[in-house]
Amino acid sequence: GRGTPRNRLRRAAGVAPCKGVGGYAKRASLGVSVIFVDDALLVLDKPSGLLAVPGRGADKQDALSTRVQQQYPDALIVHRLDMATSGLMLMARGSQVQRLLSKSFADREVSKRYEAVVDGRLSPAAGAPGGWGVIDLPIMVDWPRRPLRIIDAERGQPSLTHWQVLSYDAASHTTRVALVPITGRSHQLRVHLQALGHPIVGDMLYASAAAQAKASRLLLHACALALTHPVSGEPLAFESPVPFER
Repeated sequence: GRGTPRNRLRRAAGVAPCKGVGGYAKRASLGVSVIFVDDALLVLDKPSGLLAVPGRGADKQDALSTRVQQQYPDALIVHRLDMATSGLMLMARGSQVQRLLSKSFADREVSKRYEAVVDGRLSPAAGAPGGWGVIDLPIMVDWPRRPLRIIDAERGQPSLTHWQVLSYDAASHTTRVALVPITGRSHQLRVHLQALGHPIVGDMLYASAAAQAKASRLLLHACALALTHPVSGEPLAFESPVPFER
């Protein structure tokens, strides 16, 4: 319906790029901004370069989840962002809420919107309603080159992304786009934009050396999140300002 989290996000995305939320975010003593917290969940703003969860090895133990658990020991992961991606992440407080939120993600009741800057001039989707194009290309792990992903029509998992051109910058020959992933495959947005011939600027896995050199980080930010509160049933919507200019 029109009032679903995804429709609210897509309508907002069609009007304007993500904007800041004023003084809404507060800085915790964790190197992470806590955007919202109550007894059931946390909404956090992950910086680029920080793991979402710990990896293997002593040098990969610093992560958003471990930092947050220092202050909120009951905080549990329900989804992830790539280390290079910045923006909004949701954590559950306690295993019961984790199950509820995990089901909401599985049922596609949690909507996320991203902004990215891609290499080259990406033309708006021709004839698409509201200017929203659709990328419908199946993705699978590229086993010999893990953790990379590839498009594979036969063995890939169904993967769907909605995208909209926001602006073009002639000086850097880059295009800013809004992205709404319908599925949640690893590296989905990065692989789908590469498949269009316009990889995300600063992408050390999927962009050319020239496109990598245009930024010191991956220019991909999770800027909006909408869901129904798992306990109260109230609609929740959050935004995070995009931290890169282009």
